[in-house]
Formats: sequence, structure tokens, C-alpha cells
Amino acid sequence: MRWDRLFADLEARFDELGDEQGAAERADRERVAIGAVRATQRLSGAIDQPIKVHLAGGATIAGLLRTVGPDWLLLTESASRDALIALAAVTAVEGLTTSTGQELTGLSLRLDLRLALRGLARDRSPVAVALNGSSGGVAAEGSSGGYGSAGSGEITGTIDRVGADFVEIAVHAAWEPRRSGTVRSVVMVPLAAVVVVRALPLG
Repeated sequence: MRWDRLFADLEARFDELGDEQGAAERADRERVAIGAVRATQRLSGAIDQPIKVHLAGGATIAGLLRTVGPDWLLLTESASRDALIALAAVTAVEGLTTSTGQELTGLSLRLDLRLALRGLARDRSPVAVALNGSSGGVAAEGSSGGYGSAGSGEITGTIDRVGADFVEIAVHAAWEPRRSGTVRSVVMVPLAAVVVVRALPLG
């Protein structure tokens, strides 16, 4: 009986060690798997969920996450206002779910910020472009600095063209269509300086 108890005890210990080793191996595999997950995949797991995005300038934008691109994300802030946010300007994101999305492939992987801005240029909608160092909000009419003035950190107008690493914006009031008589200036902005782009309602 003594040997039976000893063997039973040894078997139990081996089972425990096996369970511990298996758990450790699973944890190692999970760590390796997590190490290969990209930020875009984590963000994609929260599509249609409310999140808060913190920007390098200290601003926070809250809304429903609608779409994720290779270097941008699109938030719906309200029924009529969307914010296209450059991922490079994001310092933190709150509200992600435990879900992780699939890695971007094909067209989704090629649809970068430059191509998204080209779509806005074709649409000819007025936009507010927040730049590095700005608050990330849309400046109100009559605010200090005005539309697209030096130091305002934001440009309001129409995207005229998008180059390989820059965007040109015709500066005008949001309620005016882009016409030669309404354009105050044309501003060239490096893509790396773009933080948030919001399409604005005309009129």
C-alpha cells in the first residue's frame, strides 16, 4: 500500500508539472503571437465601437471607430462629422475591445493616408486640416489667427492636389465653395505634418 501511495503521489506530481509546463508553453506561444500583432489589427477589432484617441499635441478625439487604414483611422464624432486621423500623430487609444482584427491586405493595405486625401481632393469638399502642434479641433470663424494663418495650426479650405509627400490646400472659408475669388492663398503642407482632416458641410 505504501508503494501504491508513493506511485500515485509521483504520478500526481508529474501531472501537475505537465500542466504547469503546458501552461508556460501556451503563455510563451501567446506572447509570441501578440508580438506579431500590429496596431492596425488591434484597432480593427474595435470597429463600430466608441473609442478615445489621444494626439501628440495633447488633444483627445472621441467617436465611433469606422475604418482603419495602414496609417490612418476614421472616427465618426457626430452624425455629420467624421475625423480622418493620421496614425503617426496618435499617442494613445482608449476603449479598445479584447478582439483583434485581421492584418490589412490587398486594397486595404494600399489605401494609405495619401490616397485617402486624394479621394477628398476629387470630392472637392471643404476640409479643416489640423497640423502638428494644433489642438486637433476645428477652429471657429473669427478665432485668433483666422483660417490657415500662421500660428493657427489649422487650415480650412479645399484640397487642390496631393503629391508624393505633400498636400496643397486652397485656403477659404468653410461655407464658401472653392472659387478663384474666395481663395485667400494656397498652402503646401508635408504629409508628415497632417494630424486630423475633417470634411466640413458646405454652407
